[in-house]
Amino acid sequence: MTIHELMKKAVESHASDLHLIVGEPPTIRVDGDLEHLENYPPLRPEDTKTLIYPLLTPEQIKRFETEQEFDLSYDLEGVSRFRINLHFELRNVAVSIRAVPHVIPDPKSLDFDETLYELTHVNAGLVLVTGPSGAGKSTTLAAMIDIINTERRSHIITIEDPIEFIFTPKQSIIEQREVDIDTHSFSSALKRVLRQDPNVIFVGEMRDLETFRATLTSAETGHLVLSTLHTPSAAQAIDRIIDMFPPYQQDEARLQLSSVLRAVIAQQLVPRIGGGRIAVREVLINNSAIANMIRENQIAQIPSAMQMGTKEGMRTMDVALRSMYLAGRITESTAMNRMIDPEKLTTYY
Repeated sequence: MTIHELMKKAVESHASDLHLIVGEPPTIRVDGDLEHLENYPPLRPEDTKTLIYPLLTPEQIKRFETEQEFDLSYDLEGVSRFRINLHFELRNVAVSIRAVPHVIPDPKSLDFDETLYELTHVNAGLVLVTGPSGAGKSTTLAAMIDIINTERRSHIITIEDPIEFIFTPKQSIIEQREVDIDTHSFSSALKRVLRQDPNVIFVGEMRDLETFRATLTSAETGHLVLSTLHTPSAAQAIDRIIDMFPPYQQDEARLQLSSVLRAVIAQQLVPRIGGGRIAVREVLINNSAIANMIRENQIAQIPSAMQMGTKEGMRTMDVALRSMYLAGRITESTAMNRMIDPEKLTTYY
């Protein structure tokens, strides 16, 4: 048993993730469900280390054992790229591996609609894609970046930890910078990115106050900034950003966010009829009414405003789920289990 063997089996099984945990057989996630790889015994304490350490340099091993957490990307030629997280669990090495396709999916295969496509033509401001881990945020953003790459002459700079999709320059030129390899941190890269003549900046994840602050400033100075957050809804993404700032700076942050925000796409993957999973997306477009609600700290009113903004491409998650159900793409139980107000599944509004 080698790590390459397990990676290949995960890809052959169309798994999104591979988990190596002591006491369990190698485990994969397929269409959102976990299952053990067949014919493999439970892993012993020495197995996880023996499997994953050959992928690391001596310096990376030392850093992992010191910090007890480590992220890296790995390319298994002819198979897939992988995003790998190492951590300790009950004093044993544990590994979570996410498969990242070599080829960026076509927007049509990801169910891009006109609203998402139009967002790739925005020249400045902040566009967020939010959702839980494993919701396909990186894939959606990669497809958006590739549209820009195909249709615009732009300088695109990505800041990632680690790098996932590899972009091939088309109309645009692209620089991909990896935290801890090409830069010390998201915030340090963002402090100097404006000196690098970018048009489009992709921030892999906003994690700390300095990154939030630098991201808003970059969007404010005439650049298109794309990023992700781990929030289940568009309104909660706005709350999350404001809450990152100390109380005495929150009014200023609301004002800044209300002016630079262009859209929030909240995404989740749900089981599709016939197998596989499909992305369901809530879309918030920052119009004058939404901007005023952000400035006045009336975030609770945003979902109602989104229902009134359908002509601008807005929709709540409940509306998106209901549309998928009426189109025969997801089951009634799937829709109802995910909706905030399941009674609206059969209500026309």
